Amino acid sequence: MFMKKIYSFFFLLALSTWIISCKSASKLYQKGNYDEAVEVAVKKLQKDPNDAKLRSLVQDAYRYAVNDHENRIHDYSENTNELKWEWIYNEYADLQRLYSAIVKSPVVFELVHPTNYSSYVITSAGRAGDIHYERGMEWMNRQDKKSFRNAYHEFQAAIRFKPDDITIQQMINESYDAALTRVIVMPADDYDYTFSSYRYGFSNFDDDVVRNLQYNSGNEFVKFFSSWDAQRMNIIPDEIVEMHFTHLNIGRVQDNYSTREVSKEVVIKETVYKPDSVVKEYGRVKAKITTTKKTLYSEGNLNISIRDNNGRWLWNDNIRGSNNWSMEFSSYTGDERALSDEDKNLVKSIHQSAPREDEIIKCIKENIYNDFLRRIRNYYSNI
Repeated sequence: MFMKKIYSFFFLLALSTWIISCKSASKLYQKGNYDEAVEVAVKKLQKDPNDAKLRSLVQDAYRYAVNDHENRIHDYSENTNELKWEWIYNEYADLQRLYSAIVKSPVVFELVHPTNYSSYVITSAGRAGDIHYERGMEWMNRQDKKSFRNAYHEFQAAIRFKPDDITIQQMINESYDAALTRVIVMPADDYDYTFSSYRYGFSNFDDDVVRNLQYNSGNEFVKFFSSWDAQRMNIIPDEIVEMHFTHLNIGRVQDNYSTREVSKEVVIKETVYKPDSVVKEYGRVKAKITTTKKTLYSEGNLNISIRDNNGRWLWNDNIRGSNNWSMEFSSYTGDERALSDEDKNLVKSIHQSAPREDEIIKCIKENIYNDFLRRIRNYYSNI
């Protein structure tokens, strides 16, 4: 009896799965999704080739799918838009995908007798590729950076339709090279700090900037080079970025003192008459708290300017970086019992030394460095 229930369960499960599968293809068909209905029905008929409903459905779905695609192809062919061949290609590609799915199932192939559209796919792909190539050449003839970029995108579209075309690949390379803006980042000029101890903190600034921009320029048509790389590779720049540290001030520690008096009512005497009889006397105790706050403010300024290879100034900006350090501690005179918990923590706080000069410069450099990268990327992402 138990085994019979198990068999019944699996039979019902298989039956429900079959019904759901059939319904899914049927629902797709009823919604007008004929391509998907064909693909789902083909897969199900491979498992059960004798399903009469699915056999009928796949024939009707394929017929309607072909009608839909061929009607759109007819409409596109009469369109005057030069990109119509790309649209026509997409329709033939969909039809060919149906053919390929049906070919995998001999049973469905015999039922449907699908059309092989491979020659139409090749022809329309060739025409679409030619159109994009011609559009790219028209952009190339305008001889400016923006047009070269548009040409590059057109040639990229063309190669998708004609992947083995050597001429198109050559034009991709040529248009990209013409569209590229080559930017040389000059070493930062630090004026009076060149021979000071400050110079140590900025020694790797130039290299770090160029290296970061080379890996993430923010614009595929912009490439950054150091002045040394540009000289070594004989690169003629389109634009030059110059940096000048116009201001760098390492501050001095400033001490600010403040005093305040605190008081609190506390138990000053307890008289015990019996274990359960204690008399407490209260009184007010006072203390004087002296707080010392040490502060150190340092700042630097980097001026950025960009000019083209003719010396014309294109953009300039200033970036400020700062380091603001502070700490405070307290001491007191009087009765400790007058202190609050917060006061006690200040009294117990450890006296910290001010940051070293190299630590301050490192902090200023990091602030300027990150802000510089952000502003340069924003500038070149919009050109």
